[in-house]
Amino acid sequence: MLSMLDRHAVQALLKAGHAPRQIAHQLGISRRTVKRIALEPPVTTVDEAAAHAARGIGRPGVPDAVQTQVRAWLDAEPAVPPGEVQRRLHEAGTPLGLSTIYRLLGTIRPTMPAEVMVRFEGVAGEFAPFDFGVADVRLAGETATARGRRRVHFAAYRLKWSRFLHVVIVPNERVEALVRALLESFAASGGVPLRVVFDNPKTVVLRREAGRPVWNATLAQAMLDDGCRIELCTPHAPEQKGSVENLVGFVKRAFFTARRFQDLDHDLPQQLTAWLAYANTERPSRATGVPPVARRATEQARWQALAIPPDDYGLHVPVTVGPTAMVAYQGVRYAMPAKACGLPATLHLYPTRVRIVCAGGKHEALHPRFPVLGTVSYLTGQRAQQLAAVYGERKRLYFMRERLVELGPVGEAYVTELVHQRPHTWKGCIARLFAVLEEIGDARFRVVQQRALLQRLIGAEYLDRVLAQVPESLEVAS
Repeated sequence: MLSMLDRHAVQALLKAGHAPRQIAHQLGISRRTVKRIALEPPVTTVDEAAAHAARGIGRPGVPDAVQTQVRAWLDAEPAVPPGEVQRRLHEAGTPLGLSTIYRLLGTIRPTMPAEVMVRFEGVAGEFAPFDFGVADVRLAGETATARGRRRVHFAAYRLKWSRFLHVVIVPNERVEALVRALLESFAASGGVPLRVVFDNPKTVVLRREAGRPVWNATLAQAMLDDGCRIELCTPHAPEQKGSVENLVGFVKRAFFTARRFQDLDHDLPQQLTAWLAYANTERPSRATGVPPVARRATEQARWQALAIPPDDYGLHVPVTVGPTAMVAYQGVRYAMPAKACGLPATLHLYPTRVRIVCAGGKHEALHPRFPVLGTVSYLTGQRAQQLAAVYGERKRLYFMRERLVELGPVGEAYVTELVHQRPHTWKGCIARLFAVLEEIGDARFRVVQQRALLQRLIGAEYLDRVLAQVPESLEVAS
């Protein structure tokens, strides 16, 4: 829309005798516009609003009677929602659109006094925002349908002063993924800042008591071990959350939605590594004018070194040894010495292993994080050691039988066939089967059970025949 000065210029040129075509070319407007302005009254004011009102431009105004009625409703109930105002006007015979209602309320409601904006910038090595994000990516060659999308969870970390950025693909947004991604980010950037800034997620703050946050104990211990403090954005303060939320938005726009990937397991991580190298070493930051790596050395001089490499850090998880001398965590049961039954313990969770300690280190067990097969992990000799602490013939019998069932579907199927095919003599086979299990190990014993099931050889007396068919060097059951 032309301004009043532009319209005055058109009228002046017309008065000077210039042709409409020349005026249109000179001002970059159409000849139709020039001809329309020629028919308008002479421009005498630069007040755009007054001129628009005189020419009937813009949305029609709301009648004074309606404004008076709405103002009365607001005086009686200042927080009345726009939808309720629209409903009342409709009942009063004055239906207005919701956009008009919002425009009307914006002119009537009292406005809050403007507040000075404060930028939450940091000095070198002071703090770094961290947050989880979710992105829907498309693989190369797939269409943009919902079925062709792949959902990726990631954690984003950025040093506030240098703008050094690190992104980690995570399996979920639980506390272990948070701590692992945070430690990896510390390692990638070369040190630990004074504070890490979070929004208020449940993985960080469990709840608030008397206005103070109750931290997730696992995260709090990790921060204590690395000498780093947690800082939270003030709830309902978008000017503080912006630096955290904008970080996730930037990563999504600049990487995940801007690219296509061959697959999620190899190509996406490779492209992410290359993009991070470019963002940190080549691309100048809009905030600083230089690549982040140019300022990182100044930050590193203020940091303390990462105390423990990420792969060697064990998350501290409080657990209890159950009455069966087992510790259950995330669907896996880990065996402990029999004397540890009922004792509180600490589970040190590593990426590939689990160390459980109780009674001040008197009882300890180091297990693989995930058993090769099944969901129960025993160390060599633990079953026999636990059996020695079981008293009573019937208890010992069912203890051994349960250990055979725990071997998985094959173990359960074998014991089921044994009990039903030999209802009067199965008890005599259990001790022999348990002894062979302890002798040859889980992997080979599972294959023995599987072969015995296929050949319908149910009973301890067939073990020697089946054992001869299974090589001793077998490590993992097929």
